[in-house]
Amino acid sequence: MTAVPHPRSEAAVPVRSGRRSLALALLCGALGAAVALLSSRQGWSAGAVPVAGGHYPLTVKGSDVTGVPAALAIVGLAALVAVFAVRRAGRLLVAGLLALSGAGTVAAALLGAGDNSALDEKAAQAAGDSSATAIALTHTAWPYVAAVGGALILVAGLLALRYSRLWPAMSGRYERDGAPRPRAVRPVDPDRPEDLWKALDRGEDPTGA
Repeated sequence: MTAVPHPRSEAAVPVRSGRRSLALALLCGALGAAVALLSSRQGWSAGAVPVAGGHYPLTVKGSDVTGVPAALAIVGLAALVAVFAVRRAGRLLVAGLLALSGAGTVAAALLGAGDNSALDEKAAQAAGDSSATAIALTHTAWPYVAAVGGALILVAGLLALRYSRLWPAMSGRYERDGAPRPRAVRPVDPDRPEDLWKALDRGEDPTGA
């Protein structure tokens, strides 16, 4: 004889999947945004420029090279929160924005890894010569760390696209059909004029007619 699956056990499967995917998406999204923002504040490359008496050292941070990873990380973090404030098609649109923010962060970080324009700009300022460029260039791993942060945001977006229909939404004053919830009618004492005025202010009929 084959065992018949219990209806409750079948119903619990999507609930568990929703909880796990929600926890993973929150972890990936928050961690990815934090990593991308932190990486943008670190030194991405260094070099030097010849000046009178030797070489002047130069360093540039990720935010000097490109502000896109940090900006998209903030957008992704906002989208991660907004997923719980919308429903149905709106939730899918926000989830798509979250995934695109992660993909854009990865692309911008990788493109900035070999970008020397910020170093050359600093070299021209230090040498007082617009044609001066940086030499002895070195690059750090921070752009790739920012790309990892973007990848985590992308994973959060993909999880939201796949499982967000199972996630809870923020409670509001509206029901699922969009209609406002009916307010309970407070009892009015006809012998108390202040109760009558309060009922009228609430838009209620104090006479009960």
